[in-house]
Amino acid sequence: MESLIKKLSQSHRDCPQCPSPKVVHTFFENVLGLLFPDYASELLKEEEQISEKIEELKHTLSRVLIRNKHLHDGDGAEIAYQFFKRLEKVYELLLQDVQAMFDGDPAAKSTTEIIRCYPGFYAVAAYRIAHLLHEMGVTLIPRMITEYAHSKTGVDIHPGAKIGERFCIDHGTGIVIGETTVIGDCVKIYQGVTLGALSVEKSDADKKRHPTIEDYVVIYAGATILGGDTIIGENSIIGGNVWITKSVPSNSKIYYQAKMYNPGSDETDTYIIKN
Repeated sequence: MESLIKKLSQSHRDCPQCPSPKVVHTFFENVLGLLFPDYASELLKEEEQISEKIEELKHTLSRVLIRNKHLHDGDGAEIAYQFFKRLEKVYELLLQDVQAMFDGDPAAKSTTEIIRCYPGFYAVAAYRIAHLLHEMGVTLIPRMITEYAHSKTGVDIHPGAKIGERFCIDHGTGIVIGETTVIGDCVKIYQGVTLGALSVEKSDADKKRHPTIEDYVVIYAGATILGGDTIIGENSIIGGNVWITKSVPSNSKIYYQAKMYNPGSDETDTYIIKN
């Protein structure tokens, strides 16, 4: 027991100011509640209240970054200031995402339903907030935010991914979007889609390992698209359960065709590409 106590004591000394998951999660929830009152613990109906809340959250982020200089290369207070200065752009992107999800789902009765009920919205909101911090050179905290959303929604989006406007996730559960994925505008993704890497070698960590999805692409449930050189051309439709490791031209339709098994036959399952 004494040996364990010594090891744990050293571990705690080595991490004196690490931001706890609770602190980071609370910060994210408060930012989300600031942007969308549906998530707020209290409504801020006056502009002065909004200003005070922003200053409070700015102070919280500044304090965390100043105490954890190993998580960034800049000035903690300046990063916090710039984060909230650029938050309006995140808000505008999220409003577009909400509208895309509403337009793309006939079951949705209102944008309020999207915001309050759809895991895709929650996951994308976490991603966009985390991505802003990631762009500003902050490490670990963006991952803590997106992993928190992952645990609540089943949608795993790395904060390093680059995602364009009007991004629509339908259902969401089981979606994985890797760190170097690039997604264009007006892309729609269904549950179980993986945008992943062909290699998991550490030596490839700084390379583009994940696919590029161009504008106006729809990817149906269960599709797996792998590789940093793989590009899905604009206006393409990727059918359910396909496995793609090579680029697809623009305006393509990819779907899986299963054939009946006949003993002695050489026929196998095939993928069909239509332009």
